[in-house]
Amino acid sequence: MTPTTPSPLPASTLVLGGARSGKSAYAESLIETVGGGVYLATAEAHDAEMAERVRQHRRRRGRHWTTIEEPLEIVAALRGIDAKTPAVLVDCLTLWLSNLLEAGRTPNDEFTALADWLGDAALPIVLVANEVGLGIVPDNGLARRFRDLAGTLNQLIAGRAQRVTLVVAGLPLNLK
Repeated sequence: MTPTTPSPLPASTLVLGGARSGKSAYAESLIETVGGGVYLATAEAHDAEMAERVRQHRRRRGRHWTTIEEPLEIVAALRGIDAKTPAVLVDCLTLWLSNLLEAGRTPNDEFTALADWLGDAALPIVLVANEVGLGIVPDNGLARRFRDLAGTLNQLIAGRAQRVTLVVAGLPLNLK
């Protein structure tokens, strides 16, 4: 794809879903429609189970991807991506939120910076996030704060995104 060829992707897409819903694979398939792009991974492998998940994601992606691993500074990383890149996938915003909390950062400021960047984005972007508000009310303050912040982030990005898709059992449901 040349920079002058319009992308079949909208400027921004938010893909939501529960754990193991197929949201990442679906988001990757969207980027592959333009021949690949940059995969901005926010996960950190702090244990063997998470390291295996990261390996599975890497195996699933083909050669058409450039991977940037950035657990915290995703807006700075996005600003550094060449505008000629066909598209960008950020996977995932919910892990980014976890990383921000663990680092003692102020999530709402970071959310605003990302939303502002989306308004100025010069290339198509697909963002992946977990929908965590469909379960029971968590039994502790930290878990409730996390759930509430995740809901705030998802609403903010969904409000800015041109397309919003919920993936359930591997099936994409277009919401916007």
